Amino acid sequence: MTNTTDFLPTSVKEVEALGWDTLDVIIFSGDAYVDHPAFGAAVIGRTLQAAGLKVAIVPQPNWRDDLRDFRKLGRPRLFFGVSPGAMDSMVNHYTAARRLRHDDAYTPGGRHGMRPDYPSVVYSKILKELYPDVPVILGGIEPSMRRLSHYDYWQDRLRPSILLDSPADMIVYGMGEQPVVESARRLEAGEPVAAMADVRQTVVRRRLDEVPAADAPDAIVLNSWRRCLRDKKAQAANFRHIEQQSNRLDGGVALWQAYDDMAVCVNPMHPAMTTAEIDASFDLPYTRQPHPRYRGKTIPAYEMIKFSVNIHRGCFGGCAFCTISAHQGKHIASRSRQSILREVKQVVAMPGFKGYLSDLGGPSANMYGMHGKDLSVCAKCMRPSCLHPKPCPNLNSDHGPLLDLYHAVDALPGIKKSFIGSGVRYDLSMAPTGDARTDANNRRYNRELIEHHVSGRLKVAPEHTSDAVVDIMRKPRFELFRRFKEIFDDVNEQAGLRQQIIPYFISSHPGCHEADMAELAVMTKDMGLKLEQVQDFTPTPMTLSTEIYYTGYHPYTLEPVFTARTDAEKQAQRKYFFWYDPACRADLADSLHRLHRPDLARKLFPGGVPRGRAASRQPADRRPPNNSRRKR
Repeated sequence: MTNTTDFLPTSVKEVEALGWDTLDVIIFSGDAYVDHPAFGAAVIGRTLQAAGLKVAIVPQPNWRDDLRDFRKLGRPRLFFGVSPGAMDSMVNHYTAARRLRHDDAYTPGGRHGMRPDYPSVVYSKILKELYPDVPVILGGIEPSMRRLSHYDYWQDRLRPSILLDSPADMIVYGMGEQPVVESARRLEAGEPVAAMADVRQTVVRRRLDEVPAADAPDAIVLNSWRRCLRDKKAQAANFRHIEQQSNRLDGGVALWQAYDDMAVCVNPMHPAMTTAEIDASFDLPYTRQPHPRYRGKTIPAYEMIKFSVNIHRGCFGGCAFCTISAHQGKHIASRSRQSILREVKQVVAMPGFKGYLSDLGGPSANMYGMHGKDLSVCAKCMRPSCLHPKPCPNLNSDHGPLLDLYHAVDALPGIKKSFIGSGVRYDLSMAPTGDARTDANNRRYNRELIEHHVSGRLKVAPEHTSDAVVDIMRKPRFELFRRFKEIFDDVNEQAGLRQQIIPYFISSHPGCHEADMAELAVMTKDMGLKLEQVQDFTPTPMTLSTEIYYTGYHPYTLEPVFTARTDAEKQAQRKYFFWYDPACRADLADSLHRLHRPDLARKLFPGGVPRGRAASRQPADRRPPNNSRRKR
């Protein structure tokens, strides 16, 4: 049983129990406090603690009352940290149809309403009103993805950098261990926060007269906020630079954007952590438990991951709709086998563990230990994806080290089975490399994954069947999914298993027309699939797909791209997911007639269907399970 003294303190009583009379840093979090390496506030708190600082966390403070939660611990010696949560608050609160969600996976009991919209802005305004002289540093996914001008789907307008909406002094973006420690050290040395303009992986305000010349070698000057408001093509052009610099091996160069009377500077990212550095983060003394204050209450997000282990950070897939590379970077930071095995042993010792590891994965589960064969080539590379349009020949895609890791985990006492619950890039494991050993290991990986590491259902993400759509998504052609499913079925038959493959699909993605969805329905029906894991495209800040959705242009070509934008257009696409529902048939038949595609109608409904609108429920109102919060 854990005691409160095993955690970072959350109250005056807990601070006193530790014998502390001052606090160096106080972190306000939009999530419940779970002391686990999958929860950002805990990671930053433990990192600062390891640096010798006294840190407290105030989880989900009440921003509606007399603000006692913001006052109770007083002022810290160095700074306030604001971590709005593991999800962007607007994604957390609203569906793709902008309807309010009824639950919050990061709150005890799944209760909705325990954080405001845009906690980055709300919390920092309160803290600056109460303690105007104390620095406030923002971190986490929300300010990271909103660090420059960005489209906000829920307000349906272009917003400036969140640093201008918020009175905070600085943003630490991406994985924040390194920049937050440097910032704390410099504040501790007496340096004012206003002078800390050069910390890597931070966003700071600067004067307009500090904006470098357009041809400066160590900076890129983006189109200004005002120009982007006037010209959507200028906003699209900005994104290409933003994405390319966040994916550079060396962290890239500074990005500058002018606003009305000031500028924002995004300092370069840190290069991917070394193995020693990422081990140090995961080896911090987490209890791996929710704080005792939540005793008797379930935190859904924790229940999903409590018996899982993350083996690396970063993703080189470059999916157009995903924020992972913008947040964690394209280059992989892999933990050592020793660090991973230490954590697995901790999981084995946890109460309630029955021998089954729910996930041994990462952003894309099968990128562990992978990198460029010749890093000098990677240093010059500006490609946003190492897999699209085809796998890079310089990529070492050998799955052998990953298989060795699986074997080492499965050999530990107390482990009955380790499952891979994270997404798997089957195009990575199926692409021929020309190296006999690598190709053999990759074929063996597919077989062992399917035979030994699937908990009944394997989730993969073809996303669409149309070549044109998956090209915009930066995903492989659907034919590759067909081939992978054949492998999946063959292995299951040979091993006497009855497992399912569960594909993810997206409707209304930029480039997708209604006819593309009709063809998707036919192609998936032909494969015997009744789709479960589906969603409408939700524009989230700082993704290629969102920039196309808002601007109407592809940032890399500046050519126009069709996107379904109205509710009617989106519903017209979404309904094809449910071709098997009798309530949808008449409506779909009418739509296919309108599209002049009787061929598809015959394939979907070979027995025929009466003309006329469906009288029962509309397919757009259906909400398949677990389909709304996926990142990739």
